[in-house]
Amino acid sequence: MSLWRLYYHIVWATKKRQPLITSDKETGLYNYIINKSNSLNCRLHVIGGIEDHIHLVVSIPPTIAIAEFVKKIKGSSSHHFNHNLCPTSEKFAWQEGYGIFSLGSKQLEQAVMYVQNQKIHHLEGTVNSHLEKADA
Repeated sequence: MSLWRLYYHIVWATKKRQPLITSDKETGLYNYIINKSNSLNCRLHVIGGIEDHIHLVVSIPPTIAIAEFVKKIKGSSSHHFNHNLCPTSEKFAWQEGYGIFSLGSKQLEQAVMYVQNQKIHHLEGTVNSHLEKADA
């Protein structure tokens, strides 16, 4: 097995920034994404967000293209949301595109803390505007 240490901060939003990730659905969605990441042999360090977007800090092995990881997570999680979390309401979808930032090992802890505190950052207006662009 090869040695690798790759860290990414990825962010994407719901279609039209609709506030569909409500507190009653957030845990189910996040748990699904954690399990899907694990099944792809990726290490999800943290997941967090607010009603209209999510952030992930993840290690993706070099055997998986980043775009393929994002495609699989976005596609399967929207399917899971529509069929298991909220099958009767308006259809859930992610918007096209995503933001991604590579991290060094020294930046990992800071990125994890930022994602863990997403709700606080948005409430207090202390977001990092560069990290909040999901489609730039």
